[in-house]
Amino acid sequence: MKVFTIGFTRKTAEQFFGLLDRPDLKRVLDIRLNNTSQLAGFTRSADLRFFLRRVIGKDYVHLPQLAPTADMLKKYRDGKGDWTAYERDFLALISERRVEEAVSAELLDGACLLCSEATPEKCHRRLVAEYLAQRRHDLIIEHLL
Repeated sequence: MKVFTIGFTRKTAEQFFGLLDRPDLKRVLDIRLNNTSQLAGFTRSADLRFFLRRVIGKDYVHLPQLAPTADMLKKYRDGKGDWTAYERDFLALISERRVEEAVSAELLDGACLLCSEATPEKCHRRLVAEYLAQRRHDLIIEHLL
């Protein structure tokens, strides 16, 4: 079973959809807390659902239970917390939410976790993918850059 991750920041629509246009990728799982902002451009939820289907024939699912809380995100982005603390708190949150039970293997297989960060190093999509891989030992992660 394989899961992909991608961030849309610093990518053109052509680059973004080009990375997602592959036969082993079935759907995009949007794990952003805020997916309707004007800053999201072509990845606003309603637009993204349309573009994914029309441009590359992929499905779209929003899974806010895989996103950080607004307070957690604000604290980290405002510089009141460092990455290590954010990572610890976020992993505790998704463990408490029991996300491994909330996301079926069928939904996860061939899915791409979407967030905004350009790279996965300091992004919650990497944490979600690694958390799920620790619980589903057959899960392979591929970050689309």
